[in-house]
Amino acid sequence: MEVEGRTVGECLKDLVRRFPDLKEAIFDKRGRLLNVIEIYVNMQSAYPEELAKKVKDGDKINILVMLSGG
Repeated sequence: MEVEGRTVGECLKDLVRRFPDLKEAIFDKRGRLLNVIEIYVNMQSAYPEELAKKVKDGDKINILVMLSGG
């Protein structure tokens, strides 16, 4: 899916604008990424400043949910 933005945060905001139910699945109440969410840009981790990571046309953003258990 194509989204608009110059940073990962702007792109995620555009995604949530289109699909509002995703907001709770990605962000906490303060607008920060949930601890279980990992962001990759072009298959490289965007950690630690995921939302501020610059992106350009053609970059691929992957949103992963980490699973754990015991």
